[in-house]
Amino acid sequence: MAPNADEQTVRSAYRQRVKECHPDHFTDPEQQKKAQEELVELNLAYEEALKTASRQRVGFNQISQEEAKHFAQRLIEQGNLESALRQLNRASERDHGWHYLHGVILMGMRRYEEAHDSFREAVKAVPDHREYRAKALEAAVAMKNSHRLDVKVQNWLKDTFRKK
Repeated sequence: MAPNADEQTVRSAYRQRVKECHPDHFTDPEQQKKAQEELVELNLAYEEALKTASRQRVGFNQISQEEAKHFAQRLIEQGNLESALRQLNRASERDHGWHYLHGVILMGMRRYEEAHDSFREAVKAVPDHREYRAKALEAAVAMKNSHRLDVKVQNWLKDTFRKK
């Protein structure tokens, strides 16, 4: 089987091989024992092949960091934060700009703790960047305020009436 086989190919090859080496096909106890050992090895190899095939599929969906940031920025401008986050997460690499944009999206989604973490990662990479530091502070304040009851009620009202 090819090293870059997809999951369906792996399953098909496995089924075919199981039919050939199943212990029930043999009457001799020695051959049955040998077939059983081969079946155990086949099952282990099958599990590993499925893991490899699924990892390849995930990697296929990745795009360059610049493309991911570009698509995410356009979706942010359209107000589609969930899709922007999905596109950004497809990036093959993550630099300070990625973390900053990730924080911006999460702030818009009111996921302040995660946003704060992302802004802090951007600040770690570029400590003297004023905007990164300002956004990290903004996220920290929003995180603190989000625990207040009046803010929770305000956010609930915004969410409730925005949907209608």
